[in-house]
Amino acid sequence: MSEGLSHRVGDVDMDAMMRAVVRKVGAYNPNADGDLLWQAFRFGKDAHEGQLRKSGEPYFTHALTVAGILADLRLDVDTLVAALLHDVVEDTPVTLEDVRDLYGPDVEHMVDGVTKISDLRSHNPDTRQAESYRKLVFSIAQDPRTVLIKLADRLHNMRTVEYLAPDRQQGMSRETLDVYAPLAHRFGLAKIKWELEDRAFKVLDPSAYFEVERGVKQSRAVRERVIEEIGRPLGDAMADAGITAEISGRPKHFYSIYNKMKAQDLPLERIYDLYALRILVETKVDCYHALGIVHSLFTPLQDRIKDYIANPKANMYQSLHTTVQVTGGKFLEIQIRTSEMHARSEIGIAAHWRYKEGSDNETIDFSRMVNWLRQMMAWEEDVADPREFMENMKIDLFQDEVFVFSPRGDLFQLPRGATPLDFAFEVHSEVGLHCVGAKVNGRIVSLGTPLESRDSVEILTSRSAHPSMSWLEIVKSAKARHHVRRWIRSTQFVDSVKLGREILLREIRKRKLDVEIDRDLEAVGQELGYTALDKLLAAVGAGDLTHAKVLNRLEPQEKNPPQKLVEMGRDIYATVMRRRVSGVRIQGLDNMMVRYARCCEPIPGDEVVGLVTRGRGVSVHRMGCSNLSDAEQERLIEVSWDVDAEQIFMVKLTVTALDRKGLLADLSDAIRGAGVNIRSGDFKSEDDLARAMLLIEVRNLNNLEKVLKVVRRVPGVQHVERYQVS
Repeated sequence: MSEGLSHRVGDVDMDAMMRAVVRKVGAYNPNADGDLLWQAFRFGKDAHEGQLRKSGEPYFTHALTVAGILADLRLDVDTLVAALLHDVVEDTPVTLEDVRDLYGPDVEHMVDGVTKISDLRSHNPDTRQAESYRKLVFSIAQDPRTVLIKLADRLHNMRTVEYLAPDRQQGMSRETLDVYAPLAHRFGLAKIKWELEDRAFKVLDPSAYFEVERGVKQSRAVRERVIEEIGRPLGDAMADAGITAEISGRPKHFYSIYNKMKAQDLPLERIYDLYALRILVETKVDCYHALGIVHSLFTPLQDRIKDYIANPKANMYQSLHTTVQVTGGKFLEIQIRTSEMHARSEIGIAAHWRYKEGSDNETIDFSRMVNWLRQMMAWEEDVADPREFMENMKIDLFQDEVFVFSPRGDLFQLPRGATPLDFAFEVHSEVGLHCVGAKVNGRIVSLGTPLESRDSVEILTSRSAHPSMSWLEIVKSAKARHHVRRWIRSTQFVDSVKLGREILLREIRKRKLDVEIDRDLEAVGQELGYTALDKLLAAVGAGDLTHAKVLNRLEPQEKNPPQKLVEMGRDIYATVMRRRVSGVRIQGLDNMMVRYARCCEPIPGDEVVGLVTRGRGVSVHRMGCSNLSDAEQERLIEVSWDVDAEQIFMVKLTVTALDRKGLLADLSDAIRGAGVNIRSGDFKSEDDLARAMLLIEVRNLNNLEKVLKVVRRVPGVQHVERYQVS
């Protein structure tokens, strides 16, 4: 979009460029409103007057080139007008109201959709970028022509990326691979996707790019000979069967070859399917007939036969794929499709607006293609953090598909790498929320097992089951991730509100403020972007918002020195040692989203402190734990032990001793004699020293100190201490 304004004047005949665009449009649509196109040209040219690209060309040449790319796709006049004007709102004084008054609401919406958010108050660049992506996604869901303009815009920017500074080249190329090439894939724009990937690849890893380029050129003669040897007998067999077929070789683009080299850890010379063979036939029936002929001539790899005609991809792609063994034991991928399927595979969603001569536009069902975007719009109210929205979008962008079946034979399409848990949520959110197990092809598997195409999946449920935080590490689809996060947020919301209220009350008392939460903090919440007081309190309780940020809105105050907080904590914890089954008490609230920190492994008797973490409740640490940085001191809260006498805790010990026979047996006997069980151990010997890492079960600090005492008495032991991650 507004990449690369410069100050060097270039000599470009923009009128000639526009005449070329109008000629293209007139060739495929004689009824097109050429006057409207010329009006938009003059309006955009005047608006961008004096602006230059880094190449030195007038800036408006960019908009003209974008319109030309879309004219090559034979798109409607409104889309081309929006392409000519797609940067005027972002880079000139022209407003959206001006665009709407002159060219109508459809053009206005498309221009707005590709315009970055410029007035976002957040200073966080990640948040700003995520919000701009979110705006783009919602615009695409309402009018998918927006994505065509955005992708053509990015394509031209990548064609001229060499004029940018090196760091901007790297940033734009990474963004292209991360967002725009996958976006082109999701909308079936294969030609644009391939060019975006190869141009970004060339910038990000030029040595690898040129290595692939050299290898492809060197092996071209061999590949073409193989294609000729395969194509001739195939063509003869098709003709004998009465099938009209066009057979051609299809070179794979460089980034695809590079990814295959990485995935299979193979050098270029061992990648045999640098070319694929494409067979275009007239009808769907001919596709299956042609597949049978291919398999009668060449041996297929059974696990590489894919039917995307019966089961189209989400981007409308349809084709039969098979990989066969050919001359010299090499393998060749063959794709079989109709000419219509082939055209759609190249231009995807653009086919919906493509002008067809002599008839009304063909209606193409592309609802599946934009369904994931519309789902994300429905989820919007549950996604407060734009970065979470961006994470969900990337999950859906990057994934290819697998096709699996329910026990009744219903077909489900999931992202590659999806698990039975993803399948459960795809069946229904209630099935996912109460999932306890799964069977794949009749065998019980773990919920994290990756599914393969053609698997039959059965979900086992229980009304008492519910999600846990660990499920977020299992699910791969944005839909499943959304429902898990939503359930966790909803069930933890009440607890978070209670905890947030207690945290703020403590700080209000400590600062001696004349503040009442219900009276004074709702307005503060509004300023911070929270529509209700409960949402503000929940954010504090969940660790998404610090108490200091809230109260400093009322009375700005410097942070307490970390040492003062620690000393305050020591005074509190010296007087609170309660014992009940819940484990830990947080400022008088029982067992609320508590976990014990693995870095210091606190046990009853230790002086402890709670750290409010982001989205994971309260983490309990030993006082003085080295992992409690100064930056986290304002998140510390009061906690106290509340455990049953029989509750077991795990502690790691490190033992250093003089190496000798029977040392391990003596250590085991000593620990067992203290009434403690050893769960696991790791032993190493170097020179004359032996080192042991022991995981033991204890009930409290007194129990542990007894173990330390008896281990120190073992002959040869030089040092024993409680392990802590530094």
